[in-house]
Amino acid sequence: MNTQIETLLSAQQIATRVAELAAEINKDYAGKDILLVGTLKGAYIFLADLSRYLPERTQIDFLKVSSYGDSTSPETAVQFDQHPTIDLKNKHVLLVEDIVDTGHTLAFLRKYLHTKNPASLRVCALLDKPSRREANLDPIEYLGFSIPDKFVIGYGLDYAQCYRNLPYIGVLQS
Repeated sequence: MNTQIETLLSAQQIATRVAELAAEINKDYAGKDILLVGTLKGAYIFLADLSRYLPERTQIDFLKVSSYGDSTSPETAVQFDQHPTIDLKNKHVLLVEDIVDTGHTLAFLRKYLHTKNPASLRVCALLDKPSRREANLDPIEYLGFSIPDKFVIGYGLDYAQCYRNLPYIGVLQS
């Protein structure tokens, strides 16, 4: 297969923005322990890079969800494949997302995580496609980049489980 990839965000652009996001997070969470909860599989690289800039006592956990069909109800469209393993009660939870698209998954996750009684809950998303939004969402507290409505790969994001390892974010060209 002869695949061409157009670079949307370079590795340097991403690295610079991750450091900026971490500085904002460190300022807002000064003196508090943070629990990062990353969404698998797409956010693992972003979470790893982000976590290196955060305090030593930062905890890390993961969850995994799957979206199904074209349902408009997040409760029926999203299903857990893996729950967090650390108790979230009274923790300062920062949900780390790779990409926010329609918003259904993020709305579902915020609602779920609030039921675990964290001391606080905020979201850090690398990418946002605001033109695709269907769900009503609270603002994303820490946002890397708003991008156009293109299918993106790299830096954790995949196409058919490939391309996650690219150090940049690109668009497949056919």
